[in-house]
Amino acid sequence: MTLMAEPVERRVLAERKTEYPAAPSTQSEDRAESGLLRLRTATRRDERLQLNNLLHHVSVDRLRNAYLALNRKAATGVDDMSWEGYGVDLESRLHDLHCRLHTGRYRAQPSKRIWIPKANGQQRPIGVAALEDKIVQQALVWVLETIFEEDFLGFSYGFRPGRSQHRALDALYMTLTQKKVSWVLDADIQGFFDELDHEWLMQFISHRVSDKRVLNILVRTLRAGVEEDGQRSGTRIGTPQGAVISPLLANIYLHYVLDLWVHQWRQRHARGEVYIVRYADDFALGFQYQSDGHALYTALVRRLTQFGLRLHPDKTRLIEFGRFAQANRKAQGKGKPETFDFLGFTHICAVRRDGCFTVRRHTIAKRQRATLLRIKEWLRRNLMVNVHDQGRWLRKVLTGLVNYYGVPGNGVSLQTFRTEICRHWCKALRRRGNKRPISWVNMTKHIKRWIPTVRIVHPYPNQRWCG
Repeated sequence: MTLMAEPVERRVLAERKTEYPAAPSTQSEDRAESGLLRLRTATRRDERLQLNNLLHHVSVDRLRNAYLALNRKAATGVDDMSWEGYGVDLESRLHDLHCRLHTGRYRAQPSKRIWIPKANGQQRPIGVAALEDKIVQQALVWVLETIFEEDFLGFSYGFRPGRSQHRALDALYMTLTQKKVSWVLDADIQGFFDELDHEWLMQFISHRVSDKRVLNILVRTLRAGVEEDGQRSGTRIGTPQGAVISPLLANIYLHYVLDLWVHQWRQRHARGEVYIVRYADDFALGFQYQSDGHALYTALVRRLTQFGLRLHPDKTRLIEFGRFAQANRKAQGKGKPETFDFLGFTHICAVRRDGCFTVRRHTIAKRQRATLLRIKEWLRRNLMVNVHDQGRWLRKVLTGLVNYYGVPGNGVSLQTFRTEICRHWCKALRRRGNKRPISWVNMTKHIKRWIPTVRIVHPYPNQRWCG
């Protein structure tokens, strides 16, 4: 019998408003906030409600808040307009933008394409929108998020208020350790953001939004195109990674293509229990029976093909994983249970000191090596930079890594990473060509001052979920 809901994936909506700043400073902002609250209440009350008058929520006050919420140090788009530059004569710019939006004269500019390296040596395309387009997208995100947050299911965690990556990791951990899971389908949609179909997306949005003015703005945003090396090209499919509105559009698309379908499939066809945890286009499914895993995998391939998507052949596989995996594989004369990667962590079958099954989570070794290589290259390029400036940069890097990877059971991996950073830093300082290379005593002083000790930042998953 398949469970109707995910017991460990509590669907807790954020009580806070989805817009910044939290406290309104004017009466008009207060009215705008109450408007979104009424919008959420109406959407929650009727799951089939279509909203045909939304653009008035994109007010000058909301555009101003959207401008203030943007990253002030983000890269500039094709307009070469910085956050500070747009702030000059801000009010007149916002009123002009508001007028163009409500009279249908607004046109989104192409996104500037840049490439960033990936851990596997390939490059990922990123689209940087013009600053004015970022403002409009952020305002639309706040309005549409209010509507669709009422529809999203509890096992969806990507880019949602109050649902971080560690929430998804904890939900997966609790599912693997507390539920009847013996098989795991680790899945990844290949090139999702590049293959997202515009026509299907607009149909999905139309289930809730029938305001033609808002739909036209979304279509113009999707088809604004990209600019690379001075050449502009149109876009008929996909949405730029890095755009403010892309995460929300991705969630809407996968909500109808994947989430609802998986939830219905496990209710109608599964023999045993089936669980899913999704973060953006990366998701993992747990099965009680292997037959359910094979059946859903086959059906999922057909389902995604209907919407122009496909699973990544190298990152999607069904493996035996759970409390019985080690004994079953030993009886079959096989090795240790296979592992799988999810959100930066390698998940491993393990046993606690009391003999009970648990899941150990370690930093993905490939990513750790790639990060160390980037640190080594930075030290080589900045060999003659002041030691204290080097220390500040290394402290910032290690602190960020500890804040993300500091989960219970990953202390050894983090400590090894810290040791390697110290070794690379010492090696770089000794290459400066000084008559007296830095001694380990002085190096230890620099390490104590600048390199923080690793620690476990996040609580155990059962503490977070039961707290």
